Amino acid sequence: MDRYRKPFPICVNRFYLLVFLSGLAASGMLPVGAMKVYTSGEVEAVNGTDVRLKCTFQSSSPINPALVTVSWRFRPRGPGREESVFYYQERPYPPPDGLFRKRATWAGNIMGNDASIMVRDVKFTFNGTFSCEVKNPPDVHGNIGEVKLSVVTTASFSEIAILAAAIGGGIVLMVIILVIVMSVRRWRKRREEEMEEVEEVEKVEELPRRDRKDPSVC
Repeated sequence: MDRYRKPFPICVNRFYLLVFLSGLAASGMLPVGAMKVYTSGEVEAVNGTDVRLKCTFQSSSPINPALVTVSWRFRPRGPGREESVFYYQERPYPPPDGLFRKRATWAGNIMGNDASIMVRDVKFTFNGTFSCEVKNPPDVHGNIGEVKLSVVTTASFSEIAILAAAIGGGIVLMVIILVIVMSVRRWRKRREEEMEEVEEVEKVEELPRRDRKDPSVC
């Protein structure tokens, strides 16, 4: 009989432990989420241009700008070693040496959940995977975002089409504005000419009236 009663206290202890952990989670003392990092996935940039590597995050803990850290690293597509690209904690820490010295700059906003960076004057040696890791203690666990950068000689057709559409749209807009301005000016000029004609007619009509003599006067 006793051997069948022994598991009961163990189940009770587990139940109380579960209730205790649930209470901590509900009170916010026990983190229930994790750091989530989002990136653009794949990015294409023309050789010699600047490119923004987007990285945003979502934390289960309130953001503390004094504790948040951002680490960017690079892994080349071909053979080569992984190296640091950028580090941020309260202020930017660009790499003092290496492939990205004087090329990687801060382009984010911690309070805006943005940990993006700008890479200037990209080279073909920048082909590879950039990883973005964000920590907001005690929220230090979560996924690491990755951006695969492809440096090309010329822009892809889609980018050219978008650029051409933007330029064409700007030209059309300028033409429309110019037509509107010219139409308004022409309308004003015509209006002024009509007013001048009306004034001339009124003057001509008033002249005989002034020169007309009274018939009763000899």
